[in-house]
Amino acid sequence: MEKAINRQQILLQHLNPSLSSSSSEQNYNPALSASACLAGDSAAYQRTNLFGDDVVIVAAYRTALCKSKRGGFKDTYPDDLLAPVLRALIEKTNLNPSEVGDIVVGTVLAPGSQRASECRMAAFYAGFPETVPVRTVNRQCSSGLQAVADVAAAIKAGFYDIGIGAGLESMTTNPMAWDGSVNPRVKQMEQAQNCLLPMGVTSENVAHRFGVTRQEQDQAAVESHRKAAAATASGKFKDEIIPVNTKIVDPKTGDEKPVTVSVDDGIRPNASVSDLAKLKPVFKKDGTTTAGNSSQVSDGAGAVLLMKRSVAMQKGLPILGVFRTFSAVGVDPAIMGIGPAVAIPAAVKAAGLKLDDIDLFEINEAFASQFVYCRKKLELDPSKINVNGGAMAIGHPLGATGARCVATLLHEMNKRGKDCRFGVISMCIGTGMGAAAVFERGDCTDELCNARKIETHNLLSKDSR
Repeated sequence: MEKAINRQQILLQHLNPSLSSSSSEQNYNPALSASACLAGDSAAYQRTNLFGDDVVIVAAYRTALCKSKRGGFKDTYPDDLLAPVLRALIEKTNLNPSEVGDIVVGTVLAPGSQRASECRMAAFYAGFPETVPVRTVNRQCSSGLQAVADVAAAIKAGFYDIGIGAGLESMTTNPMAWDGSVNPRVKQMEQAQNCLLPMGVTSENVAHRFGVTRQEQDQAAVESHRKAAAATASGKFKDEIIPVNTKIVDPKTGDEKPVTVSVDDGIRPNASVSDLAKLKPVFKKDGTTTAGNSSQVSDGAGAVLLMKRSVAMQKGLPILGVFRTFSAVGVDPAIMGIGPAVAIPAAVKAAGLKLDDIDLFEINEAFASQFVYCRKKLELDPSKINVNGGAMAIGHPLGATGARCVATLLHEMNKRGKDCRFGVISMCIGTGMGAAAVFERGDCTDELCNARKIETHNLLSKDSR
């Protein structure tokens, strides 16, 4: 890298006509300098497309998402959820599985070593050889997106050319619970103490502090169900959902029934504001957060296949999307739901874009309170957000949500074609964080529409203009 920077400096000296031959290198400090281009800068954009070293997504799939303990996956082992989506990536792309440099799986609730073993087992079930490594990552609700970002970063760093970012959660198998005692030191620091707040309490905090009404929350939930039901009825999810052959066990008789699960089973097409208004608050006596305007507790998995553009082109694989940027931020744990309102601007800015440049948003609906707040805070166009419904209708299997959102976003962007170029995925994160990533539709290779223009060329020779 140092040699490359030196070469750039020598080239820039030649491009600077005001620099005399007698000038010393120590005094050389032009406005143009040798450095890495910012993501989103037109020069960086064209360079990565020309040389094929940007990171692209060639396939993204998920299972259906099912209600924990009573849905279609209540009797399915976690590794049997992950294996089908991993297998789909290699079967649908005809990729040699031995070429995969790493499989990174976002997962939250299961004990670390056990879930790591289950993910390794799932890779074997899916047909990957022993030479392909597997690891897990846990950043709470953003774990699936973090897995995708980790793989993208590793490819960009040159660790390998092909990788898989995935997500897995069986909230049937691993319900949310604290294992062991809590350090009494936590009482000495409010922020640390707030890391232990139930997520529903943080939802109530957001609603109270920022004035999000019960009516707004229930309306957002109804819209989520309405859009998800319409997307399901029109077959929009068929391209992203991999059917899973599993079983349902009758709790009374123990009889097993083979089933194929291919549809999200938590969507309520007939949800109404009047019906939701009848539900009692769950976390606070006079609160506004109910089971109806919160995300569903779910089981599911998703997986995303990433590689260098040059490798994808060499293999003749269609490019579903381009990974542009990722940002994780910290916020007050007591109002953790505001995370997307901070993370989205950070990620969009890092991509050299503005919020108005984004055509679609997938913002995880952990709670209607925080979803409505983030939408209003960023002044986003509601018609661009969760166009096929969100977690209040589809479900929120914590570790899998990020990967699910990638599949949903990129398939929708490609359906919309040239009218939809940039998309953002974001979610709030327990203990007070937010994460967001920017993606671009795969067939966009023209110059960025908002590329920063150079108004003056004082340091460039006429021939270089």
